[in-house]
Amino acid sequence: MIQLPKRSVTRFFIPLIDVLILLFCIFLLLPFVSKADDTNSATPNNTDPAALAKRVKDLEDQMKLRDEELQRLMEERAKIAERTNVRVLEIDADSGELYYTTQDGLKPQRVRVENAGKALELIQRTKQTAEDKQAYFLILYPRTRSRYPTESQVRTYEQWFKAVPHQFDNPFAAR
Repeated sequence: MIQLPKRSVTRFFIPLIDVLILLFCIFLLLPFVSKADDTNSATPNNTDPAALAKRVKDLEDQMKLRDEELQRLMEERAKIAERTNVRVLEIDADSGELYYTTQDGLKPQRVRVENAGKALELIQRTKQTAEDKQAYFLILYPRTRSRYPTESQVRTYEQWFKAVPHQFDNPFAAR
């Protein structure tokens, strides 16, 4: 008959596993503790008024530079909007055809872009009316779920407008 050992191995391993888990948790927390120590050492421990005043002055100068840079970027962005003539084209949800809307009197009218020739004609006309502005074509996908445009239609439209700045706006694409 087999006899059980007088001392159980589990009596030894369970406390050992607890200690190992505790050490592993401490190991995981070390980066957080060292970051806290680094931030404390980066702050000046002395309360010298001259050093504090210099630090405040440096921070104010940095804020002023950032504000100036932000202002410059906003002005540049406004200039870009003024220099661009955006032509909006839409893709029909029922057929996948490309069209744009013109104002004929009081009634808006849809004009189809059927082929590369019509697209080139539209590009030339838009560039002429844009004068010194850069023509930009925004092609809108249907705003409702639709099986159009097909991939081949998108490739075709991409080919037609490859020579000019353009963008497709798909509201259902993953961002």
